[in-house]
Amino acid sequence: MEQPKQEDEYGYDLFPERNSAKYKGRSLTESLFTFNHKCQVMLQFATDTSPYAKLLLGAMKSSGCKVLKDRHFSCEDCDGSVSGGFDAASSQIVLCQNNIHQQSHMNRVVTHELIHAFDHCRAHVDWFDNLRHLACSEIRAANLSGDCSFSNEVSRFNFGFKQHHQACVRGRALRSILAVRKISRQEAEKIVDEVFDTCFNDHAPFGRIPHGKKDAGFANRDYENRNRYYANL
Repeated sequence: MEQPKQEDEYGYDLFPERNSAKYKGRSLTESLFTFNHKCQVMLQFATDTSPYAKLLLGAMKSSGCKVLKDRHFSCEDCDGSVSGGFDAASSQIVLCQNNIHQQSHMNRVVTHELIHAFDHCRAHVDWFDNLRHLACSEIRAANLSGDCSFSNEVSRFNFGFKQHHQACVRGRALRSILAVRKISRQEAEKIVDEVFDTCFNDHAPFGRIPHGKKDAGFANRDYENRNRYYANL
């Protein structure tokens, strides 16, 4: 699939290194002593230890979409407003090395983008021309990645009680859409509203909303043991 020609309409302007004509490769020395090396180390730790990432990587492999670190992840410098992205044109997750400085942040970004990659693997997602497809994946990513966990919301000084999680998911999905599409806020809100209930209640492959690392660990354990009871039948 070719990269869209109008890059600014699909959010590619937020990821300048996606433009191969402008990109200049780093030397080994630059890679070892810049954000790139730190990004690679944090990425490896995330894929090795995060129960969210481990479950998603296992689910993608089971679906015939094995993820290769060197092929499907790329640490790059990005616009200051974003932490990561999923490039459907190359089936590649972009991690913004200049904006991710803590392991917990890396874990969330990797999980968020792996949910997009999982959706790309399991469904015929029209990322560029069907805004409902985009909105659905953004809702799922905000809902299942831990973006809206209680601890993260408290750290943002966002407090609420009744349906606070749903409000957080809706708001983050809306901001993600507006960041990569040149549409009005009113139009984006209408699209999110149309698909919200269906996509919010789609918890694949977790089977539940993982509200924290412990809960994600239980979901990962359940996923890994899903066929054990039928092994001797």
